[in-house]
Amino acid sequence: MKEITPKEVENLLNENKSLNLIDVREAEEVREGKVPTAVNIPLGLLEFRMSELDKKKEYILVCRSGGRSGRAVQFLESYGFNVINMTGGMLSWEGQTV
Repeated sequence: MKEITPKEVENLLNENKSLNLIDVREAEEVREGKVPTAVNIPLGLLEFRMSELDKKKEYILVCRSGGRSGRAVQFLESYGFNVINMTGGMLSWEGQTV
């Protein structure tokens, strides 16, 4: 499983890199703040919303602590998606939130 730290994600965003971020937390968790540009697809809905994703793109998955996003990475990898887990999740995120 490929991994990236929250600081690396923050640095890429600060460099205006175009990132495809998917936040797999529940909607009520996301309302407390999410990484800018992240799209919320709760883990339980991921299987049903895979058609919205492009296998040619790379996605960084985010959750509260890195556990759910890790499961999401394993799931999407099994379907051929190029995905990376943000280790530590939002608990380790020090950057801006929206």
